[in-house]
Amino acid sequence: MAKEKKLVESITSMEEDFAQWYTDVVRKAELTDYTSVKGCMVIKPAGYAIWENIQRELDRRFKETGVENVYLPMFIPESLLQKEKDHVEGFAPEVAWVTHGGLEPLQERMCVRPTSETLFCDFYAGDIHSYRDLPKVYNQWCSVVRWEKTTRPFLRSREFLWQEGHTAHATAEEAQERTEQMLNVYADFAEEFLAIPVVRGRKTDKEKFAGAEATYTIEALMHDGKALQSGTSHNFGDGFAKAFGIQFADKDNTLKYVHQTSWGMTTRMIGAIIMVHGDNSGLVLPPLVAPTQVMVIPIRQQQEGVLAKAEEIREQLVKSGIRTRLDDSDKSPGWKFSEQEMRGIPVRIELGPKDIEAGHAVVVRRDNGEKETVALDALADRIQELLKQIQHDMLERARAHRDAHTYEATDLETFKKTADEKPGFIKAMWCGCQECEDALKEEAGVTSRCMPFAQEKIADTCIYCGKPADKLVYWGKAY
Repeated sequence: MAKEKKLVESITSMEEDFAQWYTDVVRKAELTDYTSVKGCMVIKPAGYAIWENIQRELDRRFKETGVENVYLPMFIPESLLQKEKDHVEGFAPEVAWVTHGGLEPLQERMCVRPTSETLFCDFYAGDIHSYRDLPKVYNQWCSVVRWEKTTRPFLRSREFLWQEGHTAHATAEEAQERTEQMLNVYADFAEEFLAIPVVRGRKTDKEKFAGAEATYTIEALMHDGKALQSGTSHNFGDGFAKAFGIQFADKDNTLKYVHQTSWGMTTRMIGAIIMVHGDNSGLVLPPLVAPTQVMVIPIRQQQEGVLAKAEEIREQLVKSGIRTRLDDSDKSPGWKFSEQEMRGIPVRIELGPKDIEAGHAVVVRRDNGEKETVALDALADRIQELLKQIQHDMLERARAHRDAHTYEATDLETFKKTADEKPGFIKAMWCGCQECEDALKEEAGVTSRCMPFAQEKIADTCIYCGKPADKLVYWGKAY
């Protein structure tokens, strides 16, 4: 039993040290490991399986909206990057440069893509000629490199996996429609598949993507009250098109510039899953994204018939479309229970000789620990019901936590006091001036997260300067 206790005790309590708790869960659940490349991580099978499920579901949703997948090079010539001034200035501090090919210095240095707007623009300039070539609705699954100073697994690393959509349209209206459409795809995915409630809205100009006319975001609240930007969608207007000469002959035979968008979601969503749903026993995975949804754990498996019956149950559940595994290792049942909890597997089935004799099994929910006895011939149907219930309950639990940690402030003193004492979102009015936004960051330590689509008017004046204000903003500390 000492060994079994140690498995759980090795996780620091989130109440004691949330950052260390997060690191412990990532390591003990074997999602990642460190590498000899500073700031980069190995995504181990347990972590990569989660990403595969995220990728598979997002890709399905993208394609329902007409998206096609492509792949572009990972190297960007410096001259290409320099074509869009705001864009290059925004990424300059994070760019990794390649200066040699083999032993020979390159005539022009290349950056390892931090994002691919410039490559797509260069490609579109040669591929788009007529209105008949539009729209282009492309996406690529790849990795990008950003030379971050401070890194944490999934949340911020120098190389990470993501998808980046890049589209070109004939009109500004089509581009805006696609921008909002993809943001809503992200929001629905986060809530329906990951059980993470989000706030949908627009970034302030200060926080928008470099080179964009407007950036839209989904913001999620972690268990510690910090926000996490979880997906973004950008409307570039025709700024990139003018910089790269992307023109098309319209139906009236005049040359026009295309209007572009881009949108992305990354492996930081695995970090969001951990920090929204995890507990002091480890990872808690929503059933839809969980690589293993059910773990069958035999009790006294050395006794005749126990393992055979456990395998029969596993096969039965797999045939019903439930991702199920059997832990037939020689570890003790207590150890197996702790391991299943650590890894966040949504449901555990306990099966021993007495259970088999009685014709039932004990079913345990990971999210709340509830146990019930289920007849063996009813297991598949009951597990299907349970998985749906767990998915629903996890979303509602996360929504209740977010709502309980969302506050309103109508005067500066209350705003600062809330920011200092109550981690979470703060809703407050803003006049639109960056000076006030900068001052709130300096004095209260918060940043603007978004101007939500669902606007409210909780006061008539700006929280900082007292001038008339008609924009409600969500503010908060963030990862």
